[in-house]
Amino acid sequence: MVERKASVERNTLETQIRVDINLDGTGKSQFDTGVPFLDHMMDQIARHGLIDLDIKAVGDNEIDDHHTVEDIGITLGQAVTKALGDKKGLTRYGHSYVPLDEALSRVVIDFSGRPGLEFNVDFTRAMIGKFDVDLFYEFFQGFVNHANVSLHIDNLRGRNAHHQIETVFKAFGRALRMALELDPRMAGQMPSTKGAL
Repeated sequence: MVERKASVERNTLETQIRVDINLDGTGKSQFDTGVPFLDHMMDQIARHGLIDLDIKAVGDNEIDDHHTVEDIGITLGQAVTKALGDKKGLTRYGHSYVPLDEALSRVVIDFSGRPGLEFNVDFTRAMIGKFDVDLFYEFFQGFVNHANVSLHIDNLRGRNAHHQIETVFKAFGRALRMALELDPRMAGQMPSTKGAL
């Protein structure tokens, strides 16, 4: 089996980011982004997606975390795309429901080659500690645009904003894991009637 690994660096005047990824990993992770709450959420992707993930980021956090969070989403999307290769044999679709106490979220993903995001999370507060919850939309939009996926995120219920977003990231990790699996019955085949994704 070809190793599905990638390293991507993205450098702008606002951020310098490096992502190392192994899609067939064990959930090992290391983060140094300057945004501790985002690191906590990225750990959910690695652990529940069984993806090895190492992210280092330096950004203009003295302004706010917007550029860093968005650009990490972009760079992660680029790394997933690079690691995937031609998508032959890919399961392609993934979905997951994840509860955490009173909160419940659903995430559905399609490695369709077409970027599209539906993000339906009505947060119960605007900040989680020092983190602006609006930035989660920017993270996922950046990921979608550069991984070329259709992604539907729905928080179905929840009173605690931390629980709401944690269920989203856990479900995202599980949905990624399902979609990224190689289907032995599809070996060498493109999972599309178009013959391309």
